[in-house]
Amino acid sequence: MSDPVHDCPCLGGSAEHVTRRAFLGASAVALPALGWPVPPQPAPRQPARDFVIEASWALVQRGDQQVLVPDASVRVRGNSIVEVREGRIPGSVRRIDARGALLLPGFISGHTHAASGSPTRGIIEAGRSYQRPLEIVDTLGDDDLDALTAYNVAELLRSGCTSHLEMSLSLRQAQSYVRVARRWHVRGFPGGMVPGTARLFPIWRRTNDQVLHDAVAGTLVEIDENRRFALSVNGAEEGLIRPMMTPHATDTHTPETMRAVLAAARELGNGLHLHLAQGVGETRTVQRLWGQTPVQWMESLGAFSMPVFGAHMSGATAEDWAVMQRHGAVYAHCPSGGGAGASSGTQPYPEALTAGVRTNVGIDTHSNDYVENLKLAVICGRARARVLNAATRSTLKLPTIQDAVHGATLGAAQGLRRDDLGRIAVGARADLVTVDVSGLLVGSGAPGPEPLSNLLYANGLSVRHVVTDGYAQVLDGRLVVDDEARVVRRGAAVVQKVWAQLQQEGWFRS
Repeated sequence: MSDPVHDCPCLGGSAEHVTRRAFLGASAVALPALGWPVPPQPAPRQPARDFVIEASWALVQRGDQQVLVPDASVRVRGNSIVEVREGRIPGSVRRIDARGALLLPGFISGHTHAASGSPTRGIIEAGRSYQRPLEIVDTLGDDDLDALTAYNVAELLRSGCTSHLEMSLSLRQAQSYVRVARRWHVRGFPGGMVPGTARLFPIWRRTNDQVLHDAVAGTLVEIDENRRFALSVNGAEEGLIRPMMTPHATDTHTPETMRAVLAAARELGNGLHLHLAQGVGETRTVQRLWGQTPVQWMESLGAFSMPVFGAHMSGATAEDWAVMQRHGAVYAHCPSGGGAGASSGTQPYPEALTAGVRTNVGIDTHSNDYVENLKLAVICGRARARVLNAATRSTLKLPTIQDAVHGATLGAAQGLRRDDLGRIAVGARADLVTVDVSGLLVGSGAPGPEPLSNLLYANGLSVRHVVTDGYAQVLDGRLVVDDEARVVRRGAAVVQKVWAQLQQEGWFRS
């Protein structure tokens, strides 16, 4: 008969260690496929966590600096970090063996659309529009929508992304995200995009601005529906769920509707998340309508009195970056936005860094691999900076992996005005991720002297452990808050339904 402790490579043996059931909570129930427990639905209040993660390196907060510490140990009790040190923490306590790995604060994505990744991935890269697949997703029943959301949230977790600023593409999708996030102890800042998918495209791609004005009444209804749902779950799961208001963009709103969004955001108290100055077209439209750039218009409406995350910003001006920097707002850079190979080009990541703006790496669609997007941010950002520096005699900063990791952790937390997130320090929330930096294809067989650089050779599959608020979600590279095989199977079945409808409509011949 196998030993449930010694069979698990992520928990060491000896008398210090306990069974898997004890590690994840006595009230959990067993999963037949993996033998790991998963909290019932909805998850009950679990016993306090108490364990140590031992890693070859950790990125530790010391004052206002993130410092690499070798041979690091971090103790978690309940939802917090209670001890950080170089070397072993003594005592009989459960341990996660992360030797060969780099321990980091949990990654924070400043821009996700959770249900929209897998249905479009692999079918838009030749240049097809994502519009029709996303419209079909929004017609799914709740069970199918939850299965699709779960698959994509599992990918986010699997790649180390513990906190999501989630702009669901409709209120129904936001409700689905919250159902999944509550089951799996995900830290979510969700909101339903307004206008949602069902109303968005005629407003966004209008040829007559009267369409925008005629849409005001319907948009105000959507804002109130999203506000009421957000209030009903605000602070749920011991504060893990903190909804934000998520207007689509400045060119799909009027002063009346945007003021309603901002009033709701102030009522919620968690901030604002939007596509902002996505391109030159949005900037020109808002200048024509309201006489200001999108960023300046939002400033005139008082938006920056709260946390603001603006995604993409390819249409931003030098003055816009100054506004963002002055208010401590965050630019959510999405290097794989539009899909691999389908994106219209690089984004202004080096410009934002040079201007001193807080920058974050967001997922957007259609890739949920957070580590891969960290790499893309650095690689594409350096290419963009070199081209612009040569062509215009600029002195744009060349992004580094340190910039990307800082933006994914501490920078995003500062933008959220949360000094308990984005850091490995005593008193911080226990949101943690380990990434293999020593194994095949990533490392050299042993931990190197500059482990952050090894992230440039890693991807989401290099992530070994993920913990949010003290709850283990991924252990030794396996999702443990649910039956991973079942999540994949159910997600695949829903995507196949979407693809079958596209096939029936002749979409693939477009």
